[in-house]
Amino acid sequence: MLPFSIDLKPGLPVAEQILFAVKRAVVAGQLRPGDRFPSVRVLSQELRINPNTAHKVVAALVNEGVLVTTPAVGSIVAAPAAGTRRERAALLGAELERLVVEARQLGLTLDEVQDGLAGQWRRLTGK
Repeated sequence: MLPFSIDLKPGLPVAEQILFAVKRAVVAGQLRPGDRFPSVRVLSQELRINPNTAHKVVAALVNEGVLVTTPAVGSIVAAPAAGTRRERAALLGAELERLVVEARQLGLTLDEVQDGLAGQWRRLTGK
C-alpha cells in the first residue's frame, strides 16, 4: 500500500499527478522526513503505471529535494529545504507565475486568489 493517496485522472500527465500527490502528502504530514518511499517497482505495480514513468517520478522527487536516495536503504523523504526563507520562497517563482496567469485568465481578483490560497493552506496544514 502506498503512503499517499491518488486518483489518476485522464488528460493530465500521470507523472505530474503523482508528483503533486507526493508533495501534498509531505505538506499534509502523511509523509514525514525519514519515512521510506516505495521503490520504483512497488510504485509502478501499485499505481499500474509504466516502470519508466515510476522511475521518472522518483528521479524528479530526488531532483526537487523531496526525496533522498541512500545506498542499501532506498529513497526516503528528505528534511525540509535549507536556506533562508527568501531563498526557499524564490523556489516557488515559476509556480506562482503560473497561478497568476491562470487566475487572470479566469478573471479572478488578487483578493479572490489570496482567499483561495489561504483556504487551501488551512485545508492542507490545519493552520
